Amino acid sequence: MSYGNRQKSGLNAACVSRAKPRNKAYKLSDRDGLYLQIEPSGTKSWRMNYRILGKQKTINFGRWPELPLGEARTRLLDARRLIADGTDPIEQAKLEKIAKTLAASHTFEAVGNEWLEKIGAEGAAAMTIKKSRWLLAKLYSALGQRPIAEITPHELLLALKKIEASKRYDTANRARTAASQVFRYAIATARAERDIATDLRGALITPKTTHRAAITTPVEAGALLRTIDTYDGYALTRTALRLLAHVFVRPGELRWAEWKEFDLKKRVWTIPAHKMKMRRPHAVPLSLQVLGILKEIEHDSDYSPFLFPSLRSVERPMSDNTINAALRRLGYGKDEMTGHGFRALAATLLNEMGCWNPDAIERQLAHADGNSIRRAYARGQYWDERVRMMQHWSDHIDQLRDGATVLRPKFGHSGS
Repeated sequence: MSYGNRQKSGLNAACVSRAKPRNKAYKLSDRDGLYLQIEPSGTKSWRMNYRILGKQKTINFGRWPELPLGEARTRLLDARRLIADGTDPIEQAKLEKIAKTLAASHTFEAVGNEWLEKIGAEGAAAMTIKKSRWLLAKLYSALGQRPIAEITPHELLLALKKIEASKRYDTANRARTAASQVFRYAIATARAERDIATDLRGALITPKTTHRAAITTPVEAGALLRTIDTYDGYALTRTALRLLAHVFVRPGELRWAEWKEFDLKKRVWTIPAHKMKMRRPHAVPLSLQVLGILKEIEHDSDYSPFLFPSLRSVERPMSDNTINAALRRLGYGKDEMTGHGFRALAATLLNEMGCWNPDAIERQLAHADGNSIRRAYARGQYWDERVRMMQHWSDHIDQLRDGATVLRPKFGHSGS
């Protein structure tokens, strides 16, 4: 090994600063093999020549003045120690760069973003991804750049406690759940050994469960329906409210409804799996009243694919706040009725009738059955009953709206 000419005194800061460029590159020797290379362009860089495994090489430690003389000498000594151990400092630098790149891809934020891309590719709803991204972002300021495998339960707890401190208890708990999903993905991709979020179960304040506001009595339902008919805002919003009362799907499912999903001859609306909360297609029988409401909508599928396009862009559906905002305009506070409340209204009154199989009601609400065989059986067994039930429901709420006496159907459960 050779380190070049040695010099006991070496350079000083003044010498380095005064060195001027020439027509050709030249060098100023320091000591222990370190020298300053001055290019015709004026660039000054710290270098060392060395030999290892029979090859002559030159390592560039960095430029002056970004790298001052003292730090250049420190890097020189580090390189000489590596050479003495038989390690090539240039190759070592490459390995360290690779390690840093890998470490950057193993941070909590990097793994979190990768997990979001994965569930997006698997067909997760856009709103699900948006909510998960929002929850994880609340943790990134504290944990985002930390290697995910090095994060401790205490670190995660402190980050969650910051959210909890603002009394957003539900958000803190949901952020813990989102973090848990990221840690499980990290385990699956060999970047973490365990899900530390599970250690924090019970560590956060659990908010008292509050059910979505809903009207659930016949008298209140009749008043609501009559009030909807008086809505003097955008006509299509009133139509959406009327339709939601009849079909009682989730507001997001109605908002994203497209004309191509409706078969008016067969009287069925088939909602594709990617629009459903449980990621399974769902069929909604259409009553005569619903058909009438649909025919009232002036539409052109070439103009917009949606039943309820946004006022700002026909390529987008109405805002997710439109239904609730309309209810507020009608005088119903958020603690009285919401768009989701139409589901609770239908579930309550249909069950109280006592003439419909509870499983048929659950199927129409698109609530998941954990047993796949039972789920497939129920889909066939209850379809005819659901068709009758949805027509009766439309008749029923029309009578409630008009204040007429409500007659109970004489037919019973399917298959009974």
